[in-house]
Amino acid sequence: MTISSSRLRLVAGFVILFLLYQSSEAIGARLLHNDVLAASLMVAAFIVAWPVGRLLGYKGFDAYALSLKWPALRLLLGGLLLMGAVRLAAVFWGLNTGIYAIGTPSPAHAQALPLVLLGAAVITFIPSVAEDILTRGFWLEAARIRWAGWSFILATSLIYVLNHVFHLADPREWIRLFCFGIAYAAAAWKWRSLWAAVGLHWGWNLSNALLDTFVTLNNTGPTVWLSAGAHLVTAAIIWLWPKPIETT
Repeated sequence: MTISSSRLRLVAGFVILFLLYQSSEAIGARLLHNDVLAASLMVAAFIVAWPVGRLLGYKGFDAYALSLKWPALRLLLGGLLLMGAVRLAAVFWGLNTGIYAIGTPSPAHAQALPLVLLGAAVITFIPSVAEDILTRGFWLEAARIRWAGWSFILATSLIYVLNHVFHLADPREWIRLFCFGIAYAAAAWKWRSLWAAVGLHWGWNLSNALLDTFVTLNNTGPTVWLSAGAHLVTAAIIWLWPKPIETT
């Protein structure tokens, strides 16, 4: 049995994206302990997705259901705001149960808060979209698989878990990541746009970066379940949300 050239390109494209994404942590962070190199490799993983999309016969990022038209911005911002609200609710829950405590930023940190906000937005966006391309967008569009909704959500949630190859020592982390994947995949599937997933994913990562300035962690154990529960609530909201947001 021969494998078609299109299938070979598909496999090659995924391998390129996977290896480049993983190299950020494997080489940059763990092997060389170089944060600049790790960040550079992550940016490269995002940039290289465009020529890989061309290789697969698309214009570029549309290979991953990433429309570059302005209406898609509504999905991105909507997901960002929704996840920000869910994260804030989870923090209030954590404060009331003793998981979190209010922290006080240093005067220098407080004075530089606008720059902190901008920096956090940039450094959390690139990893979010790069991972979403690899674990959801590629499978939503480029793979050309005729998914049912439930099969896409479950399959890509599992792919998302397995993509965290350096963080799977604790089985509780598998559950947490799988719940994350359910929320993000549900959004991508419902609107057939990766921007919906990116908005949620970016919103979670960004809110974590910002809340570290004001909130301290008292008990790490329950945070796994709090994070998982927040994403399952988000998935339910997404599934019940009226669909009409057009991005084309």
